[in-house]
Amino acid sequence: MRIRNAGKVTDGLWCLGSEASNIYLLEGDEESMIVSGGMSYLVPTLLEQFTEFGIDETRITKLLILHAHFDHIGTIPFFKRRNPSLEVYASARGWEILGMPKAITTINNFGADVAVHMGFEGVYSQYDIEWRDDISGKTVVEGEHLGVESLEGIVYETPGHSSCSVSFYIPTIKALFPSDGGGIPYKEMILASGNSNFTKYQESLEKLKDLDVEFLCADHYGYITGEEAKHYIRESIQTARARRSEMEEVYLRSRDMEAATRELVERFYRGNPDYLLTPEIFSGVYRQMLRHIVKELE
Repeated sequence: MRIRNAGKVTDGLWCLGSEASNIYLLEGDEESMIVSGGMSYLVPTLLEQFTEFGIDETRITKLLILHAHFDHIGTIPFFKRRNPSLEVYASARGWEILGMPKAITTINNFGADVAVHMGFEGVYSQYDIEWRDDISGKTVVEGEHLGVESLEGIVYETPGHSSCSVSFYIPTIKALFPSDGGGIPYKEMILASGNSNFTKYQESLEKLKDLDVEFLCADHYGYITGEEAKHYIRESIQTARARRSEMEEVYLRSRDMEAATRELVERFYRGNPDYLLTPEIFSGVYRQMLRHIVKELE
């Protein structure tokens, strides 16, 4: 079952944010932890939800970045500046990307563009949410344990969607946080998004497929429970194979990467005009995926 409303997932776990962009809160008796950073425009929504759900923001001591794309780190500058003692965790590659001036410019520009696209253009004038060079934190690696009290999870390095992607799994509640590396549960579909390296993306899905999952906590379009959660990663593996075949077929028809990108993006938006990314940003996503696939084909 796909659940797209904010609220309590299970004891100690909250889904927060909007339908298109989610973060998760692990709530212990003494401290809490945020998993993923969502889009920048979520800040006022999250503050309202803290009040609505009785969440004590002062107990949030940790925040885990699953990968450093703009739509997964947007709220972090606000919360880190609001609480300088907040410990922020990311992969080594994640911190490397977040130290690049060009990457920071892209993060801020894309965040502002999507805020306008989603009807939240005023958020940047109300809150200090732009990334600058004042955000730092700790590095996580494969197999590291992180969490709050009984809600301790394990970090898995799962590159492919991004070169810096990690996933997070909490055995006690059987909750998996694969971010976009697990496939995006848009509408009733699964969108395969092996942006940086489609082959590594598929390998990372294989790495996660045998975990016992009752709650599949996606960063976009909510979380999944029940039988669908148990089989979601295996379904994502099948979807990734089909998406790769589609991209190969479209490219080989013309051997023109730009023409193939246009066709794939136009095909997608004809049926999905309300998707969270603008067509311009999504074109960049497809171009990046195709670049890797074409390199292997040729």
